[in-house]
This record gives sequence, structure tokens and C-alpha cells, in this order.
Amino acid sequence: MDPNYLDLDPQERINKILALFSVLIGTASICAGLIPIFGAASSIAGIVAGIFGRKSESRKLATVGIVISAFSLMLSIVYAFFVYISM
Repeated sequence: MDPNYLDLDPQERINKILALFSVLIGTASICAGLIPIFGAASSIAGIVAGIFGRKSESRKLATVGIVISAFSLMLSIVYAFFVYISM
């Protein structure tokens, strides 16, 4: 049964949306990691969205978003390191 989002507190609704965006941004930042600056920036945005999303009832979703974004940030840093070494 889906909750009625119109009955939620506006701050709770925003935090649930941020938890979902954390997962989406984290997943997209894995692909954006081919350009390390974009990958790192979007990963940091996903981590921040996940931290704010943890204040909602969707704590597990926000935690998954933080983990995916942290993995993507690590991947971007490693890829940037290898690109720098190959020059």
C-alpha cells in the first residue's frame, strides 16, 4: 500500500525525495565517472542528498544512495589517478 504523499509533512516529503535522488544521482555518477570531475561532483551531490534523506522514513534507501555515491566517488578518484599516471 503506497502512502498518500499529500498527507505527509512537507519536510518529510522533501527528505523522501532526497533519499530517492541519492540513489539516482549515485547510479548516474558511476557513468559520469569517465570524466572524473563530473563523476566526483555528482558523487558528492549524491552523498549530500543521502545524508539529508536519512532524516526521513526512507533511511534504508538513503543509506543505499550514500553507499553507491561513495563507491562512485572512489571509482572517480581511482580513474583520475590512472589517467594522471598514464600521461
